[in-house]
Amino acid sequence: MLKKINSVLLIFCLFAFCFAPTALAFSSSQQPQYHSTAEQAEEELKIKPSINPHPTNDEARNHYPIVLVHGLTGWGRDEMLGFKYWGGIQDIEKDMKSHGYETYTAAVGPVSSNWDRAVELYAQIKGGRVDYGEAHSKKHGHARYGRTYPGLYPKWGEINPETSMIYKIHLIGHSLGGQTIRVLNQLLAQGDENERHATPKDELSPLFNGENKPWIHSILSIASPHDGSALTYKVKELIPHLQQIVTLAASATGSKDNPMYDFKLDQWGLKRLPNEPFDRYYQRVRNSSLWKTSKDTAEWDLKPEGAKELNDWVKAQPNVYYFSVSAEQTYKSILTGHQIPEPLMNPLFHPTSYFLGSYTQIGQGKVPINSAWWRNDGMVHTSSMDGPATDPIVSYNKDAQKGVWNHLGIMRSYDHIDLIGLGVRDMRAWYRALGKLLYSLSAQ
Repeated sequence: MLKKINSVLLIFCLFAFCFAPTALAFSSSQQPQYHSTAEQAEEELKIKPSINPHPTNDEARNHYPIVLVHGLTGWGRDEMLGFKYWGGIQDIEKDMKSHGYETYTAAVGPVSSNWDRAVELYAQIKGGRVDYGEAHSKKHGHARYGRTYPGLYPKWGEINPETSMIYKIHLIGHSLGGQTIRVLNQLLAQGDENERHATPKDELSPLFNGENKPWIHSILSIASPHDGSALTYKVKELIPHLQQIVTLAASATGSKDNPMYDFKLDQWGLKRLPNEPFDRYYQRVRNSSLWKTSKDTAEWDLKPEGAKELNDWVKAQPNVYYFSVSAEQTYKSILTGHQIPEPLMNPLFHPTSYFLGSYTQIGQGKVPINSAWWRNDGMVHTSSMDGPATDPIVSYNKDAQKGVWNHLGIMRSYDHIDLIGLGVRDMRAWYRALGKLLYSLSAQ
């Protein structure tokens, strides 16, 4: 029993490092104190989702599988002692399947760039070896090829012989995952010209060949930093915190030979070698120059400047349904005018929320940030979540449009991880409602 309790405690320690790496950088004296009564706390815990994702039709009009794509520092179903990224101890994938929604969970590089994550996602779903691209790998100085996967849904993109229609999928991405699924769709639609010039035709990955592949039926982003997050200006040395995750994970499993958290950085030569002691592997990851020299990382893509660069070439495609969900758990201080955390925001997010709720910047080469950005969910600006500033965005009203972002609304009093069921609320019914919405879309 004691061993189980210790494992649970370690999970929450891991979780703290995953989602609030800056918490230790702030002293408690820097945080304004806000006390709520027990009655207020009880009422806040009763808050139901403020978004009811009404389907476009009462009947299911497609049965395309749903693939869940995690955000920054996320993990797969076989990691973290079985503590699920999607739902924690309440397994969202399993629940979706039990209610008739074919659902899969992807596990891509937790700190990799959106390009690398998108390419990994393609190989994971379709099956095959990860090909980061000849031009991309040379530009950034890492290996061209990665892991080989059997495929979550190998017939993806093929023609259904009974209906003569393409086997498509729905993609749901949380946080950074929302950027990742956009990049994958862009590559499926238009490929990459640099890769076509750099690679012999018989060696070119189908993902880059420029032949339009309308394989994605819908994209749904949840609390995604489409226009970036200023938090990247405050969070420094993210990787050392992730290294602590691996150390704690190995301890939790009781064996240094079986770490339960995977960096998935094989392309950078950071794959654990056969018979390599865990400590040596840990030091190789920690001491890698990657974190100081490369823009081919999640950190750059999450910066407002990096997100702007990504948005310049990743566009909404006319044959895809796009949906977005925003979130917030702050309110305006009557003393400062800043956005500050609501009482029941996860305490781990209070330091980052205060920072996001007051940060401003101007300057040449910088994305201007003002008070319009301040409302947040503890990790991401609410204003960044409805869709990229470079794409059209409309309010969803049960009449979903293709090629534009159908904004489902703002989940009020929900922090960044409440939305994936890692807070105090059970989100399984809400994800079933999302599934019903996606299945209600016309199959064409």
